[in-house]
Amino acid sequence: MIDAVDLGIMWDRLIAITDEIVSTLVRTSFSTIVSESYDLTVVVLDADGKLMAQGAYSIPVFIGTAPLTLRYMLERYPPETLRPGDVLATNDPWLGTGHVYDVCVMRPVFRDGAIAAYVMSITHLPDVGGIGFSAAATEIYQEGLRLPVVKLVREGRLDDFLVDLIRTNVRVPEQTMGDVLANVTAVDVGERFLVEFMEEHGTNDLRPLSAAIRGQSEAAMRRAIREMRPGTYENEIRFEGIDEAITMACRIEVGDGEIDIDFAGTGAAIARGINVPFCYANAMALYSIKCLTIPAVPNNEGSVAPVRVRAPEGSILNAMPPSPTGGRHIVGHFVPSVIFGALAEAAPDKVQADCGMVDIVTFQGRHADGRDVATLYFTSGGFGALKDRDGGNTVPGPSNMAIVPVEVWESLTTMTIERKEMLANSGGAGAARGGLGQEVVMRNDTGHPMTIFCMAARTEFPPLGQAGGADGRARETRINGRAVHPKGRYVLAPGDRVSMLQAGGGGFGDPAARPPAALRADLAEGFVTADGVARDYGITLEGAAE
Repeated sequence: MIDAVDLGIMWDRLIAITDEIVSTLVRTSFSTIVSESYDLTVVVLDADGKLMAQGAYSIPVFIGTAPLTLRYMLERYPPETLRPGDVLATNDPWLGTGHVYDVCVMRPVFRDGAIAAYVMSITHLPDVGGIGFSAAATEIYQEGLRLPVVKLVREGRLDDFLVDLIRTNVRVPEQTMGDVLANVTAVDVGERFLVEFMEEHGTNDLRPLSAAIRGQSEAAMRRAIREMRPGTYENEIRFEGIDEAITMACRIEVGDGEIDIDFAGTGAAIARGINVPFCYANAMALYSIKCLTIPAVPNNEGSVAPVRVRAPEGSILNAMPPSPTGGRHIVGHFVPSVIFGALAEAAPDKVQADCGMVDIVTFQGRHADGRDVATLYFTSGGFGALKDRDGGNTVPGPSNMAIVPVEVWESLTTMTIERKEMLANSGGAGAARGGLGQEVVMRNDTGHPMTIFCMAARTEFPPLGQAGGADGRARETRINGRAVHPKGRYVLAPGDRVSMLQAGGGGFGDPAARPPAALRADLAEGFVTADGVARDYGITLEGAAE
C-alpha cells in the first residue's frame, strides 16, 4: 500500500520523467512537425500494459490509442520473446493512431532481467510516400508505406533492411528517418530514466504504483460523473464530407459514475481519406468526457476507465480496411462537438461551444536551393467559449499542436508568409465571446511549383454556439483570391498566394448578457468592430461604453 504523500511524490516524478522523454524527442527530431509543432505523444505503461503517465506536452487523444497499440504489439511479439534493447514500431492505422502518418515506437523496460514497464513514443512523420498527407486517397493503399508491427531494433541493433525500406519510400528520407530515430532515442532515454526511478525507490515492479495512480484517477472520474444529471441524452450534427454533408449521431447514458456512448446513426464510411478507425474515434470520445469531468488530473488509463464507447462497424467512425484514413482528424475532431451538444443539459456549466479547429495543409515541392520539401503547416481557428470564459484567440481545439514560427517556416520552405492577422468579429457573440480566427497569407517564392493538399473543416458548418451563443465565422481557403475546395489538391505556381481564413470559436450564452465593459475592451483590442457590435450585440459603440 502506497501512502498518499509517497504517491504524490512518485506520481509527480513519473510525469517529470515523461516530460524529459518529450524533451529528448523534440531536441533530437529532424522535422518541424515535432520540434516546433509538438505533434507527438510520450507514454509510460506498466508491465500489464496499463497506461500510467503521459507527457504534458503531448496529444492527449493518444491516451486512448496507446494501450491498444501496445496490446497489438504484444500479440505479435509476446513479452517472453522480447529482449533488452528491442524496439517495436508500427504505423498501421488500425493498430496505431488511425492513419499511416503517425509512427508508434515502443521499448520494453527491463529490470533485473524482467519487463517492468513499456515506453512508447508517437510522432507524425513528415512523409510516408504515397499521395502524401491529405484527404485525396480513395483506398488505404494510396496513402503510403504501411508497416505492420515490426522489430525496428533487435537487442540494440537497428534493422538495416527496415531503414532502407522506409528511406526508399519517402520524399524526404533524412527528415523521416531522422524522426523515426528520434523516437528510438526517446524510448531509450525513457528506459534509462525509469530504471533509475525504480533503483531510487527500491522496486522492480511498477504495477502497485500504477494501480494507485489509476485508482485515484478512476475514483475522481466517477465522482465527477456523479455530478452530472443522470439520464439518456442524444444529439446529431452535420459536417462537411467531400461532395455532400455527413451525419454524426450519438446516444449517451449517464449513470451512477459511468458513461456509455453509442455513435449509432452516424453516416457510413466513404471512398475518400477522411474515415476514422475506431481507435481514434474512441480516443476522441474519452478525451471529450475527461474535458468535462477531471481535466486537471494527469492523463492515465484510470481516468477514462468508467467510459465505454461504441460505433457501428463500417460507419465513418469505425471504418474498416481498405478505407482511406489519412485526414481522419477532419471528422474525428467533430466528436467533442456532438458529445458536448448531447451533454449540454447534463452538465450545462461545463460544456464548451464549438472550436474553430486546427487547419493542416500539406506542402510538397522544392526549396529555392533545390532540396525536396514535404512538410505540414498548422494554423488554428478560435477556441470555443465556456461559461464565464471567452474562447482563446487562434487557439487549437480539440487537438493541441503548436504553430511553426514564421522565420522557421520560411527558412524550411522558402515560402513567404506575407500576413498573419486575427479576424475581427470572427468569434461567435455571446455572454462569453468565441475566440477569434485568423488569416494567414503565404506566397510561393521557391521558384518551383508547390503542391498543396488542403484538409479544412468548418467551411459549410460553422462552429456552433452554446446556451444561446452565436456561431463562429466559417473557415475559407483561397488561392490568388479565389475560394477553392477545402479538401482539394492544388499546385501553386511561383508567385501564387494561398490564403487560409480560420474559423472563429462559438459563443456561450445570450449576447445581450455580455458586460458593456467587456465589449469596450474587445473594441479597444480590435477583436470586434463598431459595426460588428451593432450587428451581433444590438448596441452602438457609445452604448458599449461604461
